[in-house]
Amino acid sequence: MNVTLSMTIKQHEELKQHLFPMDGKEAIAFALCGRRAGTDRHRLLVRKILLVPHEKCSVRHRDQITWPTEVLPLLVDEAAKRDMAILKIHSHPSDLPRFSLIDDKSDRTLFASLHNWIDGIHPHASAVMLPDGKIFGRAVNKECEFNVLSSINIVGNDIISWYGEEGDRSVPEFVKSHAQAFGLATFDRLSKLRIAVVGCSGTGSVVIEQLVRLGISELVLVDPDYVEERNLNRILNTKMVDAQNNIKKVDVFSSVISDIGLGTQVVVFDRELCDPDVVRAVAECDVVFGCMDGITGRHLLNRLATFYTIPYFDVGVRLEADGNGGIQQIVGSVHYLQPGLSSFLTRNVFTMEALTAESIRKADPQHYKEQVQAKYIKGVNEKRLAVISVNMFYASLAVNDFLSRIHPYRDDHSSLFASTTISLSHSVFDHHPEENTCPSLTPHTGKGDTIPLLEMPSLGRIDQ
Repeated sequence: MNVTLSMTIKQHEELKQHLFPMDGKEAIAFALCGRRAGTDRHRLLVRKILLVPHEKCSVRHRDQITWPTEVLPLLVDEAAKRDMAILKIHSHPSDLPRFSLIDDKSDRTLFASLHNWIDGIHPHASAVMLPDGKIFGRAVNKECEFNVLSSINIVGNDIISWYGEEGDRSVPEFVKSHAQAFGLATFDRLSKLRIAVVGCSGTGSVVIEQLVRLGISELVLVDPDYVEERNLNRILNTKMVDAQNNIKKVDVFSSVISDIGLGTQVVVFDRELCDPDVVRAVAECDVVFGCMDGITGRHLLNRLATFYTIPYFDVGVRLEADGNGGIQQIVGSVHYLQPGLSSFLTRNVFTMEALTAESIRKADPQHYKEQVQAKYIKGVNEKRLAVISVNMFYASLAVNDFLSRIHPYRDDHSSLFASTTISLSHSVFDHHPEENTCPSLTPHTGKGDTIPLLEMPSLGRIDQ
């Protein structure tokens, strides 16, 4: 099985500081990990870190460490109760880029015990950090067989990934210009990524087009709607015949991507994000792009990305006409949301009042009208104008922000671009750094699969 490990940059920095105390000796830590136990991919998500005090280790040498087993019971109890994983991670101050024979013996003993203590079929993991912060690792199954972690991902202002096995280094002709601009390593990363695009209309269609031609390995596309004549002016690759035949938007893109023939695999869901199967599929992705107009969908995707430690790029566009053939404002924003840090709510993109109002409108339109008329809630803006030139501009901004975080090319540090807003009507370019955490979402970082899913009763059990 394809097993990956993900953590936030804050967690990585905490581990690095502990594992390399500047004395040239090995150190060790453990982590409780949430899971996304998929059918073909198993994601381990660092949830809670346990640093083993250096002074409690009976042996600490440059190439060996012996640690006290009594540090583990609390983590093991929680892992058993919640079907979570245990990650063992230690340092190699010698810079040895592989597991040693001592490591092999230690892991077989430890994980045989862990699988006995934690009754389950899912793997745990062992990893090693090198002095430069790079991590490599392996999953350990119930039979104590070792399988290389296919990727280890650090989600921060930049998105760092290390891969367990090198694939084919040949570069297809269609991406040679990309490889020249961003380097062969960046192309390799793009060719291994599974990316979700939620919302396949104006901005979403442009994001999809760019990702396919960048050579992304797999796309998960989510949109419940049909192609309509009124949106042919802004959705790439749609035709009049699609509108006439009531073709689903995701089906159009699935067919087009196959016809393009660049190797991108596609999984489509013609359903809302709030469908449990959709949540599970998106949770198995490495990166997610949100291209939705509504508030409830964006809030749910923000929550999903937090639970499953996924970097989230959101595209929002607003075009306001004056009703007399003129334009009052054209403005759009790209938000990059890191799990464990700020959210749409703390960034004041929308309020809880607006979120509640839209939720009521979707669940019970008649009750929503009554509440608005009675002035119990404030009405939400249901439709906004959009044109293809505007959508393409902001969708491109989002994809370039994504590229800058896997291959930094900006003069300014990525930390300064938590959000980027450009007003085409007022010629204003503005960007803001990451500033705070979200009290409602941050505590859920790395929880992974829960019962109910995302701890939302409306989504039901994870195994349903």
